[in-house]
Amino acid sequence: MLVGREVRAWLDEPPRVASVGVGVHGESVRRETFRLPDLWQFHLYRYAAELTVDGEVFAIRPGHVSLVPPGSVVEFRYRGRSEHLYAHLELRTTGPASTLPVMQEAGVATPSLTEQLQRAVAAAPRSPRRAAAEVWAALWRVAELGRSAAQGGADAPHASVAVAIAYIESRLAEALTVPEVAAATGISHNHLIRLFRAETGSTVVAYIRSRRMARARHLLRESTLPISSVATAVGIEDLQSFNKACRREFGVPPRAIRAGAA
Repeated sequence: MLVGREVRAWLDEPPRVASVGVGVHGESVRRETFRLPDLWQFHLYRYAAELTVDGEVFAIRPGHVSLVPPGSVVEFRYRGRSEHLYAHLELRTTGPASTLPVMQEAGVATPSLTEQLQRAVAAAPRSPRRAAAEVWAALWRVAELGRSAAQGGADAPHASVAVAIAYIESRLAEALTVPEVAAATGISHNHLIRLFRAETGSTVVAYIRSRRMARARHLLRESTLPISSVATAVGIEDLQSFNKACRREFGVPPRAIRAGAA
């Protein structure tokens, strides 16, 4: 559903993807007007152009992403050869709806969105459900971008924080420093600290410690891994340090956690 420059989309159920691929336009004609009566249009752009959706005009830039609802009249004005990743899909209208911009900048999420849609393109011929899963994940990422833009204005800090969190979550078993996380995120150390606290209410260091301890508790309670292996799995090599960390976080030592005390 189109409401001004925003859409209401239902993402609780996986989409039915009718087509996914790489679209190439603007080589023979510089203007195209059309509509998809029954399908959403999901595009990740690699070019500069202009898009009009039911009379609303949007600038297209590389790294922008758009989501257009079924039945909308769209007009593209190209400046030459124009290539984008696209998915044409059907969304089930169940559960709560997410509100997000028709057009927005993906920013630091562009590489991961590109990878997800490229995986969907590769999977579509042999595994339509895998392709739909990749598109679904990409749609949720775009919905998060929309929420961060509404909360944080044009700077949309949530995307940078999301990249930082993903980096941390994939490396909890490693020694992590704030400058390292900031470098992986593509922003400065101090900027990451400010954004992270504004978005999560926590410091980067406190978040890393909390996530390590949450994983440690899970492994202690749900696995038979030796306590030393659990400590290593959450980036704490020294058993004495792990014991202290558990006492600080949960009030009891690792063996008590394993016994169900926390």
